[in-house]
This record gives sequence, C-alpha cells and structure tokens, in this order.
Amino acid sequence: MAQTLTTTDVQGALPLVARGKVRDLYEVDEKTLLFVATDRISAYDVIMENGIPNKGVLLTLCTRTWFKVLTEAIPSLRTHFLTLDLPAQIPESLRPVLQNRSMQVRKLKILPIEAIVRGYITGSAWKEYQKSETVHGIKIPAGLQESEAFPDGPIYTPSTKAEQGEHDENIHPDQAASIVGEPYASTIASLAVKLYKTAHEYALKRGVIIADTKFEFGLDEETNEVVLADEVLTPDSSRFWPRDSYAVGRGQQSFDKQFLRDWLVQEGLKGKEGVRMSEEIKQKTAEKYQEAWQKITGGQ
Repeated sequence: MAQTLTTTDVQGALPLVARGKVRDLYEVDEKTLLFVATDRISAYDVIMENGIPNKGVLLTLCTRTWFKVLTEAIPSLRTHFLTLDLPAQIPESLRPVLQNRSMQVRKLKILPIEAIVRGYITGSAWKEYQKSETVHGIKIPAGLQESEAFPDGPIYTPSTKAEQGEHDENIHPDQAASIVGEPYASTIASLAVKLYKTAHEYALKRGVIIADTKFEFGLDEETNEVVLADEVLTPDSSRFWPRDSYAVGRGQQSFDKQFLRDWLVQEGLKGKEGVRMSEEIKQKTAEKYQEAWQKITGGQ
C-alpha cells in the first residue's frame, strides 16, 4: 500500500506559514508559497487521526489538471498556480516524498468567503429547502426532489470561511457582498458559476456529475484582480456523483468523502475528536479518491 503522509517537515529549508486541515503552507520567498497536500482527511470540520494513502498526490494532480482545463476554456482566468516543481531550497532527501503533492503558488490576499456553487439540490441545501423552500436564504421554486438539478441552472451559495475547528456558516450572497465588498463580490459570484459550468460539462463527458463545489479566490494587490486560489474541483472540495447511476428523488453514490461521513454518522462519531478510521473505511475512501482522479484526469 502507498505510504501515508499526515504531517510534513522540510527540515528548516523553508519557514512554515500554516497548517490547514489538509495542506501545510511554507514560504518560498516574499511572493511565493509552497502548498504541500498531506494525506490528512477531515469530515464535519474534524481531522481524522489517520490519513488516506496517496490522497495528497491525487488532490494535487487533480488540481493541476483542472487549472489547465479551466484556463484553456476561460483565457481571462488568472490562477495562483505556478509549478509542480519543488523549490531549490528543498533537500534532495525530501524530494521523492514531496514531489507531486506540492505546488508552488503566488502569494495573494485571500478573500474571506467560500464561493460554493450548487448545480443539484443535496446535502445541507436539501435540508434547508425541505424546511423553507430556500437555499442559503434564496427562494427556490417549489416541488424539487432530492438530487434534482436546479431548474434555472446552478446557483451561487457562499459561506463564511471559518478558522480551523470552527464551522463554516451558509450565508446569502448579499451577506458575502458585505464581507468582501464590491466589485469583488460580483466578480466572485459570476466567475464561480462560470467555472462550475465549465467543469460540469468537462466532467460529465467523463462519467462524473459535479453536484456542487467550492472555490476560493484571492486578490492580486498589485493589479487588483480576483485570482482563483487553493485546490480546485477535487473530491475534498466537491461532491462527485457517477453519471451512470444518477437518479432524482434519492441520495447518490459519490466519489468523495461522503463514504467517510456516512460511517461517522452510523457509528455516532460525527464531529468527535480523536477518531481513527477503520482499515476498511480508509481503504474504501482511498478507492473513491483514486477512481475520481482516474475518471477526471485519465490517470495523468
């Protein structure tokens, strides 16, 4: 089985900036960061004690593919991605472990909202809709069934960006505008939907439905441009469904960590700290990530 890397140590080669739920961030120079995707996995805002083998590599290679697909489809799009090459400061001994799970990116001022786009009604959106016929406070037509596509096309449903250990909060787009201000809020809303539509079309041809996803954006303070940041369209940040088994009116199978979430709920472990996944759950989740990567990237 592939090795599992749940924490990184670059032996003082670069200063550590932060450790997120999945990524460790290091500073390469004043304009560049090194994002290292570990094999950590979180569910319900809690990081599991053990990781998913090779997950960080799959996330990084998946993100690289999406940056290429999206920038080719939307030539005006700017992203923070620079290269998968490791910076010169990384010692030779660490390169085999860090290669393909690390990307050098431009340092940006990250805008403090999660730009979620939903094409289908599921998850927390379905729960809210059943109670109030709204999603993030947005009025939605009556009569939708679980997993149905939104009749007027995908919708932008932002959330707050919580500190680690805290919970993101679903908010109305107007609230997001008051957090980040204009013109950034409008740019994020329209760009996020455009990115989702482009990705949805690409994935559908490969047998995957992207039910929803979240993007993060940063600001290039030199040019005042909104830039696509972080990872994009991975099983960590998206809900992927197999197209061939999709049916309206029920929950769907998925290529993401829904498998892990379901297990946590069944075992009464949702939101609890110090949880260690069983070997079976770890292996089955790893297979889901591998399958999603294979379908979307063709294994590249």
